[in-house]
Amino acid sequence: MAYRIRTLTAAAALLAAAGMSAAPAIAQDKPGEGTTIKMSQASWDTGWFHAEIYKQLFETLGYEVSGPTTLDAPAFYQSVAQGDMDLWVNGWFPLHETFAPAFEGSASIVGAVAKGGALQGYLIDKAAADKFDIKTLDDFKRPEVKEAFDRNGDGKADLVACPPGWGCEVTISKHFEDYDLGDDINPIKAGYSASMADAIASYEAGEHILFYTWTPNWTVNELQPGKDVVWIEVPEREGVEAPAAAEGLDTCVADPCSMGFVANDIVPVANNAFIEANPAVKVLLEEVKIPLEDIFAQNAAMNAGDDDIKAQATAWIADNQEAVDGWLEDARAAAK
Repeated sequence: MAYRIRTLTAAAALLAAAGMSAAPAIAQDKPGEGTTIKMSQASWDTGWFHAEIYKQLFETLGYEVSGPTTLDAPAFYQSVAQGDMDLWVNGWFPLHETFAPAFEGSASIVGAVAKGGALQGYLIDKAAADKFDIKTLDDFKRPEVKEAFDRNGDGKADLVACPPGWGCEVTISKHFEDYDLGDDINPIKAGYSASMADAIASYEAGEHILFYTWTPNWTVNELQPGKDVVWIEVPEREGVEAPAAAEGLDTCVADPCSMGFVANDIVPVANNAFIEANPAVKVLLEEVKIPLEDIFAQNAAMNAGDDDIKAQATAWIADNQEAVDGWLEDARAAAK
C-alpha cells in the first residue's frame, strides 16, 4: 500500500511540474462518483448472482448502487419506464415481450448477459415417461396419467408452475387455454423454490412429478435431464402457433423438441434517460458477458446451501479479471 501511495505521489509531482493536474486522471478512474444507480433484481433467486456481478462492477466505476431492489417483472418494467428504477440485468426476451407496452419509448434492452441457450419448458420424471409413454401435455388428459401425477387428490395432475407476475406464468396460462388443460392439470403457483423442493422430495419418495423450469437453474442440477427427468413437448394444435422447436436436445422425448417456449436471451433493461446521462454504464452493459455455465454452477451451489452471493460474484470477477479489466477500461473511455 505504501508503494502505491508513493507511486501516485510521484506521478502527481511530475504532472504538476508540467503544469498539469492529476485530478482528471484519478477522477476518470471513477466516472460514476456522485451518481446513484437505482438497481432492481428479479424475484427469482437464480438471477441474483449476475445482478451482484454487475453491481460490483458499477461500484468499481465509482457509482453508488441503491439496492438491488427485488421486484417481479411487471413492477420492474413499470418502474423503469417511470424512472423510479434505472435498470436491471434480469430481462428474459422474448419471454418478457408481453411487458413491452409498459416500457417502450422509455427504456431499452442494452447488451446481453447471455445470448440464447436459456431453455424453458415442461419436464417429467423419466420413469413416468417410459411407463406411460408420455410425449406431450395432451397425455395428461389420459385418466391413468392424471392419477399418477395427482399428489393432492383433486383428480388432476399437479404441475409446479410459476408464481403470478412472472413472465412464464402468462405463457403457461396461454398453454392451458390453447390445449384445454384446465380439467386435467393443476398449476401450482406458490413460491417456486419451495414448490420445487416439495416436488423433488416427492420424486425421491418414488412419486411422479411434472414441473416447469428454465435454464440455468438449480433444478436441473438436482434432477438431471436425460437421467432423472426428460423434457416433454406441447402438442400440435390447428390454429395454435408454437415457437420453433429446439434441435439436438437429446434430453427430450423427441428431436426436434417443441417445448412451447423459445430459447431466451438474458438481458439488461435500462431507463433511456439514465443511460444517455451515463455512457460508462451503457458501455459496461453492452460488453459484459457471463457464460450460462457459470450461472448454472452458482445456482447449484446456492441450492446446496452456499448463499454468499456477494462472495461468489467477487470470486467470479477475480477469475475473469482480464476480461473484466477490458470492460472497465472501455467504460471509463466512454465517459471521457
